[in-house]
Amino acid sequence: MIFVDNENIYKSYINLALEEYLLRNFPGEDDILLFYINDHAIIIGKHQNTLEEINQQYVQEHGIDVTRRVSGGGAVYHDMGNLNFSFITQNRPENVQNFRKFTEPVVEALREMGVPAESGGRNDILVDGRKVSGNAQYISSKRMLSHGTLLLNTDLTVLSHALNPKPAKFESKGVKSVRSRVANIREFMDADMDILEFRQRILRHLLRAEDGIPQYHLTAADWEAVHKLSAERYQTWDWNYGQSPKFNVQRVQRFAGGEIDARIEVEKGIIRGVRFYGDFFSGREPEELEGALAGVQYEEDAVRAKVATLPINEYFFGVTAEEFLQLMFHAGGREA
Repeated sequence: MIFVDNENIYKSYINLALEEYLLRNFPGEDDILLFYINDHAIIIGKHQNTLEEINQQYVQEHGIDVTRRVSGGGAVYHDMGNLNFSFITQNRPENVQNFRKFTEPVVEALREMGVPAESGGRNDILVDGRKVSGNAQYISSKRMLSHGTLLLNTDLTVLSHALNPKPAKFESKGVKSVRSRVANIREFMDADMDILEFRQRILRHLLRAEDGIPQYHLTAADWEAVHKLSAERYQTWDWNYGQSPKFNVQRVQRFAGGEIDARIEVEKGIIRGVRFYGDFFSGREPEELEGALAGVQYEEDAVRAKVATLPINEYFFGVTAEEFLQLMFHAGGREA
């Protein structure tokens, strides 16, 4: 595994561009380890409706960047007390949705520092039942990305104000607020350390290189490509917010793998457009499914026939075709 230094960049729209650039363009077949710290940012999951996940007024008043990532999952808050780690590996079946393969080495590093951490839930690291790390994955044709947060000393007050989770998420998990679910790793440490020392301790444990840490140094051409990607994608309104589609049917259901929020536009009984939002994970882009459903009669048998030809469990991990039909026609929501 090779470590890539992000050269002390703290802007989310640069670091996420760097992550995607390495995923798609890194030469050779070596696995990659990347760390980065983002200053005051909300990172939105690929499939989420941004305006429904954040407190927009608070975000603007406090100068918090909002940046969408390529992976699924939920929205998270980053600041200088949060360390982000990324494993970029070959796309192999044994790696996909195998969060523990990537979180367990981090758990071991935390335990080495005296923190009683454990992998828990579908994609979390917990300490005393409280979440200190959330993780997500993205799969490309040759490589895959598994990345996560480590809340060392994040301002949880800002986190609770900046994020505006949906009521359905609270009801399904039986919690009262974001803050009650999360904790800072610092609370469980005997000795204090800053974020850079913490990063170094994690890095040394993960690589365990006796003759120094193997490292790839980004070239000027690499950085030029990263900044171009950042400008064309991660700094644009279309990518980070996007336009919500017109819809007259909304169906929302939470599955074991996450929530799916379907917005369906129906005209004269025909699906004219559909968008899927949520904190789910996927192996294929849901946009493919959205396109396949356009023009189909909004009637259960017609959609069932279409769905029978599609790999639903690849668009929504852990969701069967029958469960998808339940979402489209019988889940709670509203009609206009």
